[in-house]
Amino acid sequence: MKSHEIDYKIIGDDLQMVEVELDPGETVIAEAGAMCYLESGIEFETKMGDGSDTNSGFFGKLVSAGKRALAGESVFMTHFTNHGSGKKRLAFASAVPGKIIPIDLDQYGGKIFCQSDAFLAAALGTKISIAFTKKLGAGFFGGEGFILQKLEGDGQAFINCGGSIIKKELVNDTLRIDTGCLVAFTDGLDYDIERAGNMKTMFFGGEGLFLATVKGTGTVYIQSLPFSRLADKIIARVPKSSTTISSSD
Repeated sequence: MKSHEIDYKIIGDDLQMVEVELDPGETVIAEAGAMCYLESGIEFETKMGDGSDTNSGFFGKLVSAGKRALAGESVFMTHFTNHGSGKKRLAFASAVPGKIIPIDLDQYGGKIFCQSDAFLAAALGTKISIAFTKKLGAGFFGGEGFILQKLEGDGQAFINCGGSIIKKELVNDTLRIDTGCLVAFTDGLDYDIERAGNMKTMFFGGEGLFLATVKGTGTVYIQSLPFSRLADKIIARVPKSSTTISSSD
């Protein structure tokens, strides 16, 4: 299915949102809860799947939904369609303090991989599926980076990241990245998860047990502040409740 052509505008600096402009009949899909506002004439409906395969039956949709559930993602996606006359706008906000990356899938050969929680929204026709790393053991112990989302199509997609964005262009090179800092990479790159070093470095170095390794030629997007790292810092500074025991004579 050819993706719908949508126009967009990124609003904000560090706490961004993306405003999407829809012509009559155009549709954009998004993760549940991502919508910030919409104009009259735009109607939304929760559906099972991304709607990219119009010939897929109920069983095919069920299998796709099962994969998303296995990855910890919502089984359902929200479809926003302009049923009004003239151009209408709606906006999606990032769930984390950081940036929204617009991705033209057609420029990257129609396919890109991203962290399981990075996808924000995309034009209807974009296929969203799940990809796994090669090493199951690394995935179970490494956490982030084991399960990836695969975005396929020829339209516009949007992914969100924490902190600042670093875009790296690799030419027959290798890049080792913290599994939480890797946001997305293009098809054709060899991706794997490897041990961070010897046992002492892994457990006492503070850099995590595993690192993501990306090899080859292509584009890599890196975030400076993974949400898991931010959450750990917040939790560590939350005052712990204490119980005061008073004694009476």
